[in-house]
Parts: sequence; structure tokens; C-alpha cells
Amino acid sequence: MKKYYMRAPVLISCLFYLILLSGCKNEKKAPGIEERNEVEEITSITKPGRIEDFFDEDKAEPELYNLSAVASFYKENDYSPVWNQRELREDLYRNIENIENEGLFFEDYHGDILQELLSSLDTNSKKENTFLEILLTDAFLKLSEDLATGKLNPKDLYEIWGTPLNEIDSKELLKKAISEGDIQKALDSVRPKHIVYHDLKKALKKFKRAGIEEDSITKIPDGKLIRPGESDARIELVAKRLAELGYFKENVDSTNTNYNLKLQDAVKAFQQDHGLQVDALLGSTTIKNLNLTRRDRYHQILVNLERWRWYPRDLGEHYIIINIPHYKLSVVKNGDTIRSHRTMVGTQVRKTPVFSDEVGYIVYNPTWTIPPTIKKNDVIPGMRRDANYLRKKGLRVFDSDGNLVDPSTVDWSSSKPLSYTYRQQPGASNPLGVVKIIYPNEYMIYLHDTPSKDLFQKNARAQSSGCVRVQDALDLAKYLLSDQEKYDDEKIEEIIKSGKITEIPVTQVVKVHHFYWTVINEKDTTKFIDDIYNLDNKLWEQLKPAG
Repeated sequence: MKKYYMRAPVLISCLFYLILLSGCKNEKKAPGIEERNEVEEITSITKPGRIEDFFDEDKAEPELYNLSAVASFYKENDYSPVWNQRELREDLYRNIENIENEGLFFEDYHGDILQELLSSLDTNSKKENTFLEILLTDAFLKLSEDLATGKLNPKDLYEIWGTPLNEIDSKELLKKAISEGDIQKALDSVRPKHIVYHDLKKALKKFKRAGIEEDSITKIPDGKLIRPGESDARIELVAKRLAELGYFKENVDSTNTNYNLKLQDAVKAFQQDHGLQVDALLGSTTIKNLNLTRRDRYHQILVNLERWRWYPRDLGEHYIIINIPHYKLSVVKNGDTIRSHRTMVGTQVRKTPVFSDEVGYIVYNPTWTIPPTIKKNDVIPGMRRDANYLRKKGLRVFDSDGNLVDPSTVDWSSSKPLSYTYRQQPGASNPLGVVKIIYPNEYMIYLHDTPSKDLFQKNARAQSSGCVRVQDALDLAKYLLSDQEKYDDEKIEEIIKSGKITEIPVTQVVKVHHFYWTVINEKDTTKFIDDIYNLDNKLWEQLKPAG
């Protein structure tokens, strides 16, 4: 007998017996009342039990991932086996065998045990094949759920995750797959279909083919910022690591400690490729990225595949998609990207959240209502330091009834200032610029213009307070109003010049998706970009297989 056993409450024992008994129905006439009573007696047992009697105890037991769902499935199926057809069993096993192409892991779906039991069906005992029946069902339920919703729950990992979770009825999916005789079709129906997910799968395949391990890995220690022209003992290690990564083509001089022009050019090329500020400064972020190995990058692909399993399957026919760490906004219509804009996003302290919504309206000549975090952390402390802070910033104060408040009458050391609204009027210094695009949401996040347009020339642009600043925001707003003939260029120019706050509803249905992925595919080239919120490693620690 093969060496398996499984610790379980008596529910599994009952399930095991019921399927075994049901399998015997095919070999003899329908059971009489005595056998029915025996089944009822088995299912009425409540004390904990084990089924290890059926298997030797020298091999670690597999655990069912979803005991209640498996039990419920068989109850609804009158405890009849469903994996009698060879094609169904092999179809599921092939998917498990190749699941690493999706960034998931063979061992998470009873892979080893299924392989062994499937290879010896003719010599397995009835008990062992009943055990196989249960494991196949459990594996399908888990695999379909992981493909549809992800292996992990993002809301358990990130405070900034607001996108609704996908849902799946894995039991109904299995019933459909069995009735149609097509496991592959069922699993394909729940896989992500977005082009980015497919590009990540291509990148994973290419990466594995080229090899995950590096022959040698040079680690650069942390230390003070190294500026161009300065000398530092770590320069030799920087040169070695750049050479390993293919950015430095010169011979590495072990005696050189000067950060010279050739090394600066290599660092800038690396910074450009990884979405870092292209300044040749060797600070902590650049060194962190230089120290990432091919295996680290492989893990980075895996965590981004997991993220895409969390995202909505239907993004809409017409949508705006923002990749937060790539500082990029794209407009997609009927599957085609029709325009792109550079963006600025929230800092590490004031992260831009991940969520989905729908464009509601556009505001020209907007006022800027100070968000709660800025009010608490900047404005009120600013007034406590300097009585002229509000005047210098052009801010006005309003009470809960909308009445203007004289700042000189406020006790800024009390808690009262937290109850006020702080607003900046339209004008050249307004940080929202001349337009904002609103999609009402719990985070009070929106797209907007900015007077500091030169900041878009920087490569690293995590500089906002959470909202998304958009390069050429006026053009994006005009596009969103392009189906309304009365808002032509002349009319919009008139509105802007008036200086009056003007709100215009958007009549097109345009979704907005704030997503986060740190691996991109450009012209069949995989590019790794800086994980600006340091989310990848935390996710990998949870995603990786145990042991």
C-alpha cells in the first residue's frame, strides 16, 4: 500500500466512506434500507476522528484546502464520484503540472500526491482511489479560486487597496466543467485576460528560459550618498555590479574609488531603465535596485501576476488606467490605447490608493479643498508656527455651515481648527492648476492639472499628496468632453479665462482604474521599475510556497 495518511475531523471520514459506498453502487444494485441507515449513522457521528487507518503513517499528510466546500459539493452530487473519466483527471493534472506558467506553485494543489496516485490507478485500492477523488476535487476548487481571485487577499496586505474583490462559485464551475467534459475551458474562463497579464506570463517564460540564477552576485553595502566625482570605497563594487547587469562595458579597476564619468553614464542608463530619477546619484534607492538579483526579479514577476488576479476582469470598454509606480496614465477604448499621459502620484507617506471608479464631472478653475491629512499635518501646525501661514498660502477658512472664519479669532492650539474646512481659491498658484477630473470616491482622490509642469520632466515622480497630477490635463479633460459639441476649444478657453468655477458633467461612460504593477513589457522587452511603495517584497513573503 502506498504511504499516505490524512489527519481530519470525522467529516472527512464520513465523506470518504460515502464516496466509497457510492462508488460501489456501480457494481451492485441500489442499496437497501439497511445500508441507508448505516450511512445515516456514519454522518451523525460528532466526535473527532481520523482516517489514517487506511494509510501508513510514515508520510506527511495532505490537508484539504476547503473541507466544507468539498463536503458540500459531494452532498449536492449525492456523494457520487465525478472523476471517473480519464480525460477529466488528466486535464486537471496538466493544468496543475503547468501552473507555474501562471506564477503559482505545483505543490499548492496536491501536485506530488496526485502525480503518484494517478500513475498507479490500476493498482490502487478502492480506498486510495477514493482518496484521489477527494484530492482532485479539492485541487480544482482551490486552483479555480486562485486563478479567479488570487492566492492571497490584498485587503489583508495593503491599507491602500480599495478595488472590490473578484468572486467565483468554484463548486458550480466544477459542476459545469464535469457536465461539459472540459476542465481546461472552465479554468480558462476565470483566468485574467488583460494584455498586461499575458505580457507578464511571456516575461516569466522568457526569464525562466534565460535562467533565474546569476553566476556571481556583487552586493553593494548601504552608506552615504555618493555624488558624481566623489570617491568612495564602494565604487569598485558599483562597477562590478553594473558590469554583471550589462551596463558597464569597461574593465573594472579594483584600485579605482572615484565615481567617474563612465560609471555615471552606466548608472544613468540603469536609472532610466528602472524608472528611477536619472541624476547619477548613488543613493539608497538606486543601490537597492542594483542589489536585486535575477531571482529577486523573477519573484517580482510572480507578485505582479498575483496582483493582476486581484484586479476586476471587466475594466470596461472605455477606461483610464493609471499604473502608479510607472507614473503613467493611459486611455483605452475598445481594447486600443488611444492616448497616454505622464503622471505624478503620492509619496511613500501619502500613497495613492489602488481602486476603481467612474468619471463623473470636470471642474475648470477649481478651488482646492485641503485634504484631512494635509490639514492635520501641514496647515494647522503651519499656523501654530506662523500667524501669516494661511495668507502666504492663499488659504481661506470656513466653518461647518460654510461661513468664512477670521483666522485671528481662532485658538490654533485647541482642537477646534480640525473642524474647519480650508480652501484655496482659483488662481495661478492653485496646486490643482486650471482643471480637475472627478470620480467621487471614499479616498477623495482625483486627477488634476498643476502649475509645476516642469516636474513632469523628472523620471521619479512620487511627489503628490495622494491625488494624481496629469501632464496635459487640459487635453485629457477636452477629450472627456469631446462628445459634447458645445464644449469646443473656444468655449473651454472662454471658461478658463473667466476665472469662474465651472462644473461640467461627463456624459461618456469612462471607468478609472488606479493599479500598481512594477514589471512592464515594452517592445517585447521586460522592464523592471522601482517599487516606490515597497510592496513587492511583502507580497512575495506571503505568496511563496511554505518551506
